[in-house]
Amino acid sequence: MVPSGQLSPATRPDLPRPEIDILELGDLTPGTGPPRPILLDADLLVLVTGGHGIAELDFRALPCRAGTLLRAAPGQVLRCPARLDAIVLRWRADALRGLDVDPAAVPQHHQLVGEDEDAVINEVSQLVVDHRRHRDDPAAHALLRHQLAVLLIRLALLPGPPEARRTPDGTDPQPTELVTFHRFCREVEAGYPYTRRVEDYAARLGCSVRTLTRACLAVTGRSAKQVVDERVALQARRLLAATDEPVARVGRQLGFPEPTNFGRFFTREVGVSPGAFRAARDRPPSRIGRPRRPADPATPDGQA
Repeated sequence: MVPSGQLSPATRPDLPRPEIDILELGDLTPGTGPPRPILLDADLLVLVTGGHGIAELDFRALPCRAGTLLRAAPGQVLRCPARLDAIVLRWRADALRGLDVDPAAVPQHHQLVGEDEDAVINEVSQLVVDHRRHRDDPAAHALLRHQLAVLLIRLALLPGPPEARRTPDGTDPQPTELVTFHRFCREVEAGYPYTRRVEDYAARLGCSVRTLTRACLAVTGRSAKQVVDERVALQARRLLAATDEPVARVGRQLGFPEPTNFGRFFTREVGVSPGAFRAARDRPPSRIGRPRRPADPATPDGQA
């Protein structure tokens, strides 16, 4: 059984955040009332130990019960129901420096079963115990870092559905198309606040718009322009749901000087106005404000 997590002293605002911390869900969203969406500023691994309900990660409804695993990255929006019990591992990016491990290879949502569940619970339990005993000992930092790395590597090896690796027509994408698509996504991630023009990304990558569109269609079934617009719309939803920034300011941050242009863009992409989307953020998970297209470019591998 996984030991109960506890609030680390380092979660206090007057102390620096440690490389690796262990929390409970309530530590992420203190206070009373229904949990609000939170904009994450660190990597998280959530292992549900009891209860059941629907969590939301970047507005995707994910069923949770004992043994459910959630992996979330900085910049994403997370909301978990209050009736869930869970252990939360939180770490800074530098906690994995020099270690050959990629947190992005861990599935964002996975239901552990059988031997995989036993192995993961054992490793999380040991990490919790060692963190509790040694978190203030600088000599033990390497132990905790390597334990986290081993856990993430094990999770990256979890079996995934074959369809997650296939294109919309059911075939496996060509390696060159995958490489081009992922290069494009990296450029979009860096440039979406400044430009939505596919021509600008093609110039940065040294290829044609046609090449980018062909790669995006092969991997996602969507055009390059749709991938860019969906990334902008995703960030708009994140900011509207998890912050109190005025709608006009959110639009300006995303390259829309005129609020009316931002409103039209958001309504076209999401299906509701920015104001209606924000008004719905305190409601339980529902279909309101879901993107009209099937997936977000933030998860190009299709894992959920």
